[in-house]
Amino acid sequence: MAKQGKKYLSAFQQVEARPYTLEDAVPLVQKIKFTKFDETVELHMRLGVDPKHADQLVRGTVVLPNGLGKKKRVLVVAQGDKAREAEAAGADFVGGDDMINKIASENWLDFDAVVATPDMMRSMAKVARILGPRGLMPNPKTGTVTTDLASAVKEVKAGKVEFRVDKTGVVHAPVGKVSFETPKLVENASSVIQAVLRAKPAAAKGKYVKSATICSTMGPGVSLDVTAMNAAKATA
Repeated sequence: MAKQGKKYLSAFQQVEARPYTLEDAVPLVQKIKFTKFDETVELHMRLGVDPKHADQLVRGTVVLPNGLGKKKRVLVVAQGDKAREAEAAGADFVGGDDMINKIASENWLDFDAVVATPDMMRSMAKVARILGPRGLMPNPKTGTVTTDLASAVKEVKAGKVEFRVDKTGVVHAPVGKVSFETPKLVENASSVIQAVLRAKPAAAKGKYVKSATICSTMGPGVSLDVTAMNAAKATA
């Protein structure tokens, strides 16, 4: 652990205590990466909202133009023709009550996303306590409760990311892998930032983006220029 601490400190010392543009921050994150595995690059945005109020929740989805760099396993909960539609679209697991019972009885979670048809949501309630805390519960607002299963499955496979402000007012989202080409990571991160800016609640007052950082899974955060973000929102 001590050796790893030295590597982190070395990486940290290469980050100046100032805001960076996204175009400068991304290559720096890639440069100071010190682990042997291909880390995920993460974006964190602290927003000027109070999540305790329903009219200030920030939530949405965005399909990353360059994907996430990992294969996402999709479970579709549907029956009959809709189940066959999901299989044809490339869903990894498809089923109805049998899949719900498997989750409930075995705590089965070998998937990265869940899509369900509206008629199955009553049955899905029995696994809400298992899926909800993990961000896996289907929701109409994020397009994961739908009758258009083919589009939903394809979007998830293509790199659809869901974001939601947590109780501390921060949005966390993956934007790709350290091994990505720099312009692709910049494009992905920019897509998430724009989606969060568009999701600003009407009830939110004052500065919307208070701070933002980008980092790799194990690396130090690099501060982003939120002045530019807030200016972009003001002129959008």
